[in-house]
Amino acid sequence: MWRSLWRSVDRFSLQYFKYIINELRKINVVDKLNKEFVVDILQSIVEIVTYGDKHDSSIFECFMEYQVLAEFVRVLKISKDSKIEAPLLQYLSIMIQNMDNYCFSNEYVNSIISHQFEFEGGDLAPYYISFLRAVSCKLNRDTLCLFVKVQEDTVVSFPLYSEALKFAQHGEKMIQTAVRALTLNVYNVSDDMVFQYLTTPPASKYFLDLVLSMREQCIHLDGLVQATKELGARERRKELVLETDKFVDDLYYLKDILSVGDSRLSRLVLQNLFSLLVFPILFPLLQLGENDGPTLSVVTSLYIVSHLLQIVDDKDMVNSVASFILYPYTISNFGITGKEKRAEGASQTENLVNHFNKGEELVCTGPESEIAEKMDISCLFEHLRELMSSISQPFSNTSGNIQTERGGIDLYLFTDNHSQLLAALYLFIVLAESKDLDPLLTLVIGLSQNINMQKEVMLSNGSLSHIVDGSIFLRHFPQILNGLFKILSYKQPFPVVTQWHTGWFLQKLLVFQERRLVDLDFQSFNVWI
Repeated sequence: MWRSLWRSVDRFSLQYFKYIINELRKINVVDKLNKEFVVDILQSIVEIVTYGDKHDSSIFECFMEYQVLAEFVRVLKISKDSKIEAPLLQYLSIMIQNMDNYCFSNEYVNSIISHQFEFEGGDLAPYYISFLRAVSCKLNRDTLCLFVKVQEDTVVSFPLYSEALKFAQHGEKMIQTAVRALTLNVYNVSDDMVFQYLTTPPASKYFLDLVLSMREQCIHLDGLVQATKELGARERRKELVLETDKFVDDLYYLKDILSVGDSRLSRLVLQNLFSLLVFPILFPLLQLGENDGPTLSVVTSLYIVSHLLQIVDDKDMVNSVASFILYPYTISNFGITGKEKRAEGASQTENLVNHFNKGEELVCTGPESEIAEKMDISCLFEHLRELMSSISQPFSNTSGNIQTERGGIDLYLFTDNHSQLLAALYLFIVLAESKDLDPLLTLVIGLSQNINMQKEVMLSNGSLSHIVDGSIFLRHFPQILNGLFKILSYKQPFPVVTQWHTGWFLQKLLVFQERRLVDLDFQSFNVWI
């Protein structure tokens, strides 16, 4: 008898679980006097439910029957000490992460999500976002309906998503990362009604703000690039590396969004990206007219576009950018404009115009923004077409001679500015190596390891020898090679990183052209020593 009195209580029994639930129900207010006691009860409840989910189904049944989540909501409402909120959210996160059964019914989780927490001046935000992320990890087609409000087959409210986006630009990297993981969890459920909600204002503003933020990052990066040229700019260089990493992270996030595969979501992201970032960067580089927006330096612009294409690697994006860059050249060689009708059999040349038209459509149907207010994009493209169609053939018919009057980005391949040369080479190599680049555009660039095979394929489909023979790199390889030699042999050595990059470009070009340096090349190199 006495031994039974001293027997320890089974903390994971159904009986003890009911006991602590009743103890929690007795709490009428949470203050400094009983906060620790309430926290202990919440911890015990989470531990028992997590255990019961794996080992005792009666505990989970009791959890649902007693509507324990309603007690969590009540504790939030009766708390006079906001410090109870952090442990409550932490325990909820642990419970949700470790439970196989779903406990989201009766709107209680939505009530916690929508609770008016006091985030200012405290450390509550990380706990709240961790809680939201834990919930998002349980989303699927069966549970999604528990977190959205639907009227007439239309989602009108999605608190889990909308509340998380309030922290999208939070200063803490961990919180930003958690928010992005949550959004990807939502997108990957692939629900039609939810995609309609996400791509319609006001929810769609998230993608606009994301790209606008990236544009501001580009301006900041350009300022850092200019600052690193100053003496004693070591700290600036460190900041440049950190800020570049942040921008690259944003690009990978965009790639993850596009990888979801929903056409509405992908189109919205590409519209924002092309109209607010890519085209405003490309237009000044093409040197075709005035630009009212902030203009980045040539080097920064070229590297930003290169990284974007290399990481995002969207087929429409790659071919639209390539068509913009190569449009003056292709027009002069094909003798066509976007408004002229092509022969039905001229599918290759028609593809080039289609790529340009897709890019134009992305820009002209993009979201309303400050850029759209500053310039009439439709008129701008008409102006662009007129200028491009009137450009004389940018390459001389005399082999080995470079025409002095050039336009577009290929101008930077023949500049004495080594930074611009390397940046332009990088962009052309990224385009040439893209698996999605139109084969004819690959021939126009003339930088392909499969160039000979592609020549045979393209020539078998029609007489395109003038494109093959006149491609940028095949025709002007000696001049570009000469520019790299000048950098490597400059009497005041460039930084080691610049020399390393130059050597890398040289190796790439030789591999692309399937050739080795010959005596004439070494003689050219010796001239600059």
